Amino acid sequence: NQVCKVPLKDLAQIMEILNLCAEKMNEQEAFTEPLCELIKLCGLPFQKKKFSDEISYSTVVSKFIAQLGYLMRVPSSQVRIQICKCVISFYDAEPPRKLLSGYQPTSAKYKIQMAELGGLAETLVLSLAVVENQPIEKLWVLKALQHLSSSGVNCRLMLKARAASRLCLYLNGDDPSGQLVFRSSEILWNLIENTSKEEVCNQLSSLECVHTLKEVFEDLLMHGFRHYDRQLRNDLLVFATLLAENPAAPMIESGFAKLLIALATFTEVKIPNPLVKGLKLTRCYEDFEMKKLLFHVIGVLSKDPHAVQLLSENDVMPALLYYVKPNQKPGFYEWSAAQYEELQLHAIAILASVAPLLIDKYLSCQANTLLLVFLEWCTGQDAFFGQGNSFHGTSGRGNKLAQMRYSLRVLRSVVALYDDAVNLNLCDQGAISQLLDILKYAANKSKEKEDAVLLEIQADILFILSAVCKNDLLRKELFSYEGVDILIPFIQMDPKKLCSGLGHNYLLLSALDCLSCVIGCYIAEDYFLEKQGVFLLLDLLAVKQKNLCNIILGILVEFCDNPKTTSHISTWRGEKEQTAASLLIQLWRQEELDLGIKRDRYGRIVDMKRPITSSFQKQQEVIPLPANCPSFAIMEISENIRAKLYSLLCKLGFENLPGLSAKDRVTLAIIQHYIDFKVGEVWSEICAELKEEFKPVASDEEALKVLSEVSEDIGRMVAALQTEVLENQHHQEIQEEEKTYKKIKAIHKQREMLNKSWENFLTRTSNYEALKKAKRLQEKSIEASRPKLKTQNEAVYSTDIKGLGTTIGSGHLVTVESTPPQLTGGPLNVTELALRKLPLSEEALRKDQKR
Repeated sequence: NQVCKVPLKDLAQIMEILNLCAEKMNEQEAFTEPLCELIKLCGLPFQKKKFSDEISYSTVVSKFIAQLGYLMRVPSSQVRIQICKCVISFYDAEPPRKLLSGYQPTSAKYKIQMAELGGLAETLVLSLAVVENQPIEKLWVLKALQHLSSSGVNCRLMLKARAASRLCLYLNGDDPSGQLVFRSSEILWNLIENTSKEEVCNQLSSLECVHTLKEVFEDLLMHGFRHYDRQLRNDLLVFATLLAENPAAPMIESGFAKLLIALATFTEVKIPNPLVKGLKLTRCYEDFEMKKLLFHVIGVLSKDPHAVQLLSENDVMPALLYYVKPNQKPGFYEWSAAQYEELQLHAIAILASVAPLLIDKYLSCQANTLLLVFLEWCTGQDAFFGQGNSFHGTSGRGNKLAQMRYSLRVLRSVVALYDDAVNLNLCDQGAISQLLDILKYAANKSKEKEDAVLLEIQADILFILSAVCKNDLLRKELFSYEGVDILIPFIQMDPKKLCSGLGHNYLLLSALDCLSCVIGCYIAEDYFLEKQGVFLLLDLLAVKQKNLCNIILGILVEFCDNPKTTSHISTWRGEKEQTAASLLIQLWRQEELDLGIKRDRYGRIVDMKRPITSSFQKQQEVIPLPANCPSFAIMEISENIRAKLYSLLCKLGFENLPGLSAKDRVTLAIIQHYIDFKVGEVWSEICAELKEEFKPVASDEEALKVLSEVSEDIGRMVAALQTEVLENQHHQEIQEEEKTYKKIKAIHKQREMLNKSWENFLTRTSNYEALKKAKRLQEKSIEASRPKLKTQNEAVYSTDIKGLGTTIGSGHLVTVESTPPQLTGGPLNVTELALRKLPLSEEALRKDQKR
């Protein structure tokens, strides 16, 4: 075989010979041997003369290989098996040891590529119908298809021939070799991995396929004791799970769903079931994997409304609640401690999906009690250490956080129903106090190390508390003081953490939602205000996170029902002493920008007819709607934050708001008339709808015209008010500018006077004549200051200091030698406060003159 090679140029002739032999075989069986030998040649290495031959002969080669598939019609077992062996050799080919002179081998994957191009896989799938009752030939075809299914192109060709359904229907056929199920399941796996999983499931979703799959699974379950059998059983269980995800698959009608549910629960509920009679699971890995797959099937079936009754009848709830208990032993029954923990977490995770569907069973099994006791164990200080090995055990190594996480998920799923019986049952058992304790526990743990699981736990508890306390004053009072103390740190969260990816944004939203436990209870509201809660909300609002603004504004509007809230909002100051009113107006302007509302560069109204209509609203066509359907103008109120901003500013009042600029007051004029403009919008829609349907009578048309003009008049009035505000601001700016100019002018005049005084001083210092002139002017000034009428015996003091040689004025100190007796009536009495005669020596005088 190593000496004989097949040049690409000879393949066309070989193909003709193959076809002739196949035709002759119908008449003479003697052609069987030559035909098989020729097919063997196809398994030999192809050789090319030039590098371009692979491309040049690609059409011929692909047709040649496709012809092999067509030869499966030949009624000869020997020929069919040889064809399959030839196809398998494409994948196990050895490099040729000897080459023809002037030739070189084709690339290793050349035959495989040509098989894809020729559609060989599709032909072989169709040939399964020919070998249906021939176990050996069928097995060889499956071997060939197993190799071909490693390629995505071949898998798509096989699906085109409905390979999935054909293979499934042959699963329970005669199989002396014991390889039929294995080969078929391998091909199905390749089809799922390399093509559309949905298409494969659709082909397997016929009642015949599901019945066949069920029968083979049952046989392996009851009679398969080898490791190999258990693996095949689990593979088929995966296929069953995929089918359960397809609503069109008749899992319930075939009884397969009931069997799988019974298998999932029979070790926990201990109720005899004929479907699983005599079955016992071991600690082997395959049985453990099957148990997990069965739990997963329950989770998948819980999404099908038709399966709810089946879940209820087969004791799924008690079976899952079996795992909601403390792990007190190293291992439970046949499972090790690690295996039991993994099953426990998986079961509780599935319980979160099943519990809302079986709420009556949930309550009758006292699930709330079991979960609260289990949560108490989760926060306990015993010596349990989680393994944290599984998907559900994330962050659970060495602690009980995984158990706490999934238990809270169950509570979250049932309280989300807002069922009064569930919530009452929870609260009667002290759930609010216990959940607050767990929340504090998780918050303290989170301070040590922030973790996505811990953040999820806190967010879930906040949601549960919100759902339980909603619309119940007594429960809100139980929440009030302790709950507010816990909520405040969450609202103080650093906004930078919201983008961390750990779940801080989800936690913050849950904390804001939990404020519903405070709103409506004056005790809780007053304590929240005392803790500066409104200030924290406004701080958070000032960050201007788009997804938070709407929520925070809604909370503030509800808090404003408490009369103390308004003063808190008015007192708040943000960065650069920004007031709450200024912040709200800024948010309004940003919202208008996002909505595409036109304003001029000063923020004034441009469209008098529709001053607050968004660009999206303007693009909508007039659609007559029933009276009970809200129009665009009404729906728009809930889709943006303007209505909430208007409500808050109404509470604060529109007059004498501090910290507003002229631009803010221009915007405030629009906000103040929001309701008027909104009414005008609604009337505009009514007019358009009426004109679309019929023509109003004259009186109605006149009334509609008046209403339209009223809206326009308000628009013009607001625009005039805005212009007046801007003019006043401009006038004020001019006045401030003039005041500033006068101040600057006075400063310059003062500087000029100082400069002139300094120049005069320099002149007196350097020019003696100027000094004498200045002295004379000084003396004249002194004389002019003396009173014109002199009294009798009046003392006259000289202002000159004899012998003074300085060129500047004398200091403020004056020495008085004596006081005339005419003024005192006698000598001064010597007292502590009396002035004494201070002798002035000539030396001191000289020093003074030098200064």
